[in-house]
Amino acid sequence: MVAVPNQLLWAFIGLLLTIGGTFLEAYFTSSPWNWNHNGVQSFDIGVTYQVGAVLLVGCVGGKNAGAIAQIAYLVLGLTWLPIFAQGGGLEYLKQPYFGYLLGFIPGAWICGWLAFKAQPKLESLAISCICGLFAIHITGLIYLVSSYVFNWMNPQNLSIFQTVLKYSLYPLPGQLVVVCAVTVLAYCLRHLMFY
Repeated sequence: MVAVPNQLLWAFIGLLLTIGGTFLEAYFTSSPWNWNHNGVQSFDIGVTYQVGAVLLVGCVGGKNAGAIAQIAYLVLGLTWLPIFAQGGGLEYLKQPYFGYLLGFIPGAWICGWLAFKAQPKLESLAISCICGLFAIHITGLIYLVSSYVFNWMNPQNLSIFQTVLKYSLYPLPGQLVVVCAVTVLAYCLRHLMFY
């Protein structure tokens, strides 16, 4: 278990990482054995590091730090800071992807809760990250379907199926790549910090 001062520190770090991850695109490079033939090439995987930051703070800081960081992120973004991908403010409540931002809270909490249930092994941290990602997507889908059922928004005149594809299924492969990177980073950090 992480001590309370460390949880608060990780919550603050998680808030900063989530804000920074919102604007930082995720890339991977070509394999090192191909570098001298073609040079170093980078490939965009179509997502940002935002979800990775959410899951990392849960894995390293614990469930409370993860949830506090994401609550602070949402409060700051909905009130007065343009820290979301398209700005900020209360009008974000009517965006089709707001449910995924809302899902950061249970996603970080579940990830942190599971990450500290077992010894920090790559397998257990990967499972906690995948469960956190699943919670983010479930929350986002519930918000999205509710918005169609209660007709408070219709994003870009897309059908519900097209909207689910756009906001849930298309980003999923890139997010799984980020989950792999977060798992390795969390494993290293947990062993460096001896907890």
